[in-house]
Amino acid sequence: MRPGAAWEFRREAAPARQLFVADPLAEPVLRQVTVRTVTGPTVVLGSAQPDAVVDAEAAASAGVSVVRRRSGGGAVWLDPRSITWLDVTIPASDALWDRDVGHAFWWLGDVWTNVLRSLGHVDASVHRGPLVTTSWSSLVCFAGLGAGEVTLPADAAWGTEGKVVGISQRRTRAGALFQCGVLHAWDPAPLLEVLSLTGDDRARAHAELTSAGATVPHNDIVERFLTALDRLEDSASLNARGNGS
Repeated sequence: MRPGAAWEFRREAAPARQLFVADPLAEPVLRQVTVRTVTGPTVVLGSAQPDAVVDAEAAASAGVSVVRRRSGGGAVWLDPRSITWLDVTIPASDALWDRDVGHAFWWLGDVWTNVLRSLGHVDASVHRGPLVTTSWSSLVCFAGLGAGEVTLPADAAWGTEGKVVGISQRRTRAGALFQCGVLHAWDPAPLLEVLSLTGDDRARAHAELTSAGATVPHNDIVERFLTALDRLEDSASLNARGNGS
């Protein structure tokens, strides 16, 4: 745990099949941030996606692991170069807990927006509207846009217009798990190559998804995120004192 911080912080680096076994919402649920780094290329399926989404033979031939996360949404391509993956958990008793499933993402999206602004990107924005779907969003995470996820505009300093932070959620009576992916490089081809698609569909998906993701550099992104969480706590404490709590 970081000294003086309200959040427990962990780093885990291992083969993907080891990283996604434990249940982050096993009681007791803590305020916790876990950075998960895979040791090889991996497809992470959403909790409700069928195994048949992936061409198992193609994945095995390419040396790509296939695992399943405990939150929903489409498939994510995971490797240390292209994405930072963080699990964030809060207990149901936490002040950050929101009964509204859609609104529950907003505070976390705001934290990520502050992270991007610390990198000089003042135009990052949090999506607070309904789910935005496309032809590929049930298959590929970064093909759609959900509540709390963060986008960059067309004149962004890095990358192109599109989603830069994807967030999926799982909730139990004990707490909430938010699984976050921050893009540092975006190329849909490696993921599409191991999905169960026809050649024509794969070509169409590649053409339509090339601009779906926006990117930011690594730039101490994890430490910036932890700093933004600390500032969130400082702000909440000041507000509480100001309200006489």
